[in-house]
Amino acid sequence: MSMNRRQLLQTAACGTAGLFLWHRYNSVFADDAVGSHRNAGRLKFAPHFGMFANLAGPDPIDQLKFAADEGFMAWEDNGMKDRPVDLQKQIASTMQNLGMQMGVISALRGVWNGVNFAGDDAAARDQILKSIREAVEVAKRVHTKFMTVVPGLAHPKLPAEYQTANCIDLLKRCCDIIEPHGMMMVIEPLNRKTNHPGVFLYGSPQAYMICEAINRPSCKILFDIYHQQITEGNLIPNIDRCWDQIGYFQSGDNPGRKEPGTGEINYVNVFRHIYDKGYRDIVGMEHGNSKPGAKGEQAVIDAYRRVDPAEI
Repeated sequence: MSMNRRQLLQTAACGTAGLFLWHRYNSVFADDAVGSHRNAGRLKFAPHFGMFANLAGPDPIDQLKFAADEGFMAWEDNGMKDRPVDLQKQIASTMQNLGMQMGVISALRGVWNGVNFAGDDAAARDQILKSIREAVEVAKRVHTKFMTVVPGLAHPKLPAEYQTANCIDLLKRCCDIIEPHGMMMVIEPLNRKTNHPGVFLYGSPQAYMICEAINRPSCKILFDIYHQQITEGNLIPNIDRCWDQIGYFQSGDNPGRKEPGTGEINYVNVFRHIYDKGYRDIVGMEHGNSKPGAKGEQAVIDAYRRVDPAEI
């Protein structure tokens, strides 16, 4: 098991050379710069708060620092909108100092799980636009351009074509809000079979069709590999077909939605494929830990070391 941040600080007496060797050996994504373990040529795996709470402690700022020490270059936080403004600012400042990039925040936290994008109800659609405006302010505060949008539930009565037209129309209105700020909605298909029965957006072909129809740089696909393995499998061909409209990836193995290597997905091949296609942006680690405690957290770190295409 590699040292955690507090253990590293306690070994300061070992001297600068010892610290350098520790970083070179233990950092998940060490590069060739002395004292640095970040490299713009790598996938930016992004943990979330709580994933390393045993190794780093409960404080969110300590968790960010621990992740940076382990070489993680990015972070994501679905719950950012619910955090106090002062904490949002502190998170943003810490990440900026650490050279980390903020990934997705949830734009529609608390309001997505209803018939809104697919339906005709004006009040529900206005609530979505209000939430998007609020998310823009949070995104500016924490220095991210990415916000997750889940287009709600399917309408139980409207034909699918009318629902799709309604969704496209509302997403275009969302684009009008975020595009002037240089931001990007990433619309996320969720699986209906295991986690989210009744969602409107569930497949990558469907998401691709919608993004093609919108044809705006501010609306792309969040390709969550876990969800799409459950929904459709055939991951690499579907990634290729959707490639021009994919703005963000998330990971999680199936079954169980834990770290790579705990299920059926060949993450070595999937990550190598997107890496070889030129993807160098964020891969959100939107999953749980397969084992409890510090050992489980170290298992997550080790799992991403094994599947990192720049390390293999």
